[in-house]
Amino acid sequence: MLKKILISIILCFSFVLTGCDKVQSSQKTVIQFSSWGSQSEVAVINDLITDFEAENPHIKIDFLHIPQNYFQKLHLLFASNLAPDVIFINNIYSPIYIKAGLFDDVSNLIDKSDYFKVSVDDFSYGGELYAVPRDVSNLVLFYNKDIFDKANLPYPKSSMNMVDLAKISSQLKQKGYYSLNYEDMSLFWLYYAAALGGGVLSDDKKEEIFTSQKTITALEYYSDFINKYHYIPTKSQKASKTSAQMFMNGEIAMYLSGRWMVPKFREMIKFDWDVVEFPHNRANKLYVDASGWAVSRNSKHKKEATAFVKFLASKNSIEKFTKSGLIIPARKDVAYSEVFMSTDLKPKNSKIFVDMLNNAKPTPTNENYQRIDDILAEHLEPVFNGSKKTKEIMTKRLKKQLDELVK
Repeated sequence: MLKKILISIILCFSFVLTGCDKVQSSQKTVIQFSSWGSQSEVAVINDLITDFEAENPHIKIDFLHIPQNYFQKLHLLFASNLAPDVIFINNIYSPIYIKAGLFDDVSNLIDKSDYFKVSVDDFSYGGELYAVPRDVSNLVLFYNKDIFDKANLPYPKSSMNMVDLAKISSQLKQKGYYSLNYEDMSLFWLYYAAALGGGVLSDDKKEEIFTSQKTITALEYYSDFINKYHYIPTKSQKASKTSAQMFMNGEIAMYLSGRWMVPKFREMIKFDWDVVEFPHNRANKLYVDASGWAVSRNSKHKKEATAFVKFLASKNSIEKFTKSGLIIPARKDVAYSEVFMSTDLKPKNSKIFVDMLNNAKPTPTNENYQRIDDILAEHLEPVFNGSKKTKEIMTKRLKKQLDELVK
């Protein structure tokens, strides 16, 4: 008798759960969306999700915010067949997923002419587009106007080359100021390399150029700024402070970084500041990265996922991201509007972020780029700490390693 009662309860409970599931699924389709992002960025995302769900009451967005180790966790989700339906991605890591056939072609979701060509190129492979660009990302020189005024020196100009940068750095040193920030991430030293025609991979991604003479010259330039001339504080001199903190504290006169620093600088900095283009030979193009939204090829809700991506990529949505000061919009209609170009907020020279796109190229990456980056970081550490010269690390063994990861 007891057994029959238990079976009846279990069957009834199962029916209730099944019934709930059917009601739930008949009411809303749940799609998962993953992204990294700061607190201010997440606030914009959450507002947009609220707007989208209001316009699309049959769709529920499950926002998976991964603030740290984003790509390691994303790899695990794909490996476990738990990939989100919509994935925020950048051009550095996207080749891994594209080559593995994990993203859909989203070419039909946008008019490519509405976007900066470099942003589309960053996500294009074999004539197909694998992410809808949200923003483009280049580096500029933020500079402290108050320091230059105190040192009685003219402000940096976008027409400068690397020789000019060395001259200004020497003058700042004589006045008791560090010129620039120390960084060991490839994102930063690549700008020194590109300024003199070097890099990691060739523009067609078919060969490594890290061991080329142009890259060697550029890395020696950067290393000498740190270890020979002391224009840049060493890693130990930075101690526990970040370069951004040193800039905000007035300890360095110029800071090489990207648009993502603008919201914090607007909030925290008390002195007058602006931006100029990073010095380089105008015959050499500087690198531009991009971030955007991809749709998982294995998504069970393609219609809803693409609808969400189209909403995120709309002019209205991109304007909301842009108003935060966080991004350089990939959409030209927003980039050239007052939303981005306004001089009411710092930096006054926001136009320079967009002007630089006219003489820029996508950072060449492949599916092995993260492995390449790890190898280079290991080899460059003694160069940046002054214990080795750049030529000393350019061994036949290193070249062979890189060649194998390019082919």
